[in-house]
Amino acid sequence: MVESDGPDVSACERCPALVESRSRIVNGVGPEDAALLFVGEAPGADEDAQGEPFVGRSGSVLDDALRDAGLARADVRITNCVRCRPPENRDPHVAELDNCAGFLEREIEFVDPDLIVTLGKVPGERLLDRDVAVTAESGSVVDARLGGASRRVLLCLHPAATLYDRSQRGAFEAAVAKAADLVGATDGGEGGQSRLGDYR
Repeated sequence: MVESDGPDVSACERCPALVESRSRIVNGVGPEDAALLFVGEAPGADEDAQGEPFVGRSGSVLDDALRDAGLARADVRITNCVRCRPPENRDPHVAELDNCAGFLEREIEFVDPDLIVTLGKVPGERLLDRDVAVTAESGSVVDARLGGASRRVLLCLHPAATLYDRSQRGAFEAAVAKAADLVGATDGGEGGQSRLGDYR
């Protein structure tokens, strides 16, 4: 059984292992007309507990990079390829990514962002349908057919990568700053959302 409302999913039992593992379905958060859409891989333990993508240590890294780029978390939309926590925080299986792909596609079409930022290798490969060398390609922008339209996708490291390897922090922050620049959220003005609103 699958139930959905707009970009959110309220019930789904397509993946038995994830149904068993999850506490809840973790939908995207942020404005439903955001200029920037960040896409991660899957919820972890913190996300499953709080019902929001990218909380905990990785979320703090992302929040800091957004702030440095002149944005607040509330200015952007953040979601994942898979909406339920995999057991033991393992990587989602291909079948699980496939089962959730339509939800992500609908969210992209619903939000209609000016730029999609993929956080890590898995979302980059899923959206571009090719191998991605995320360390080498972080900060690059490509066009892809997603959510019924041609869209710009900016490849970015996962914020957790900067926790394991501090030398990656600069590349991660530079990619987030580039994303902000590409949608017109540069310095000046009273806040990120007003600048994004002017752009849109």
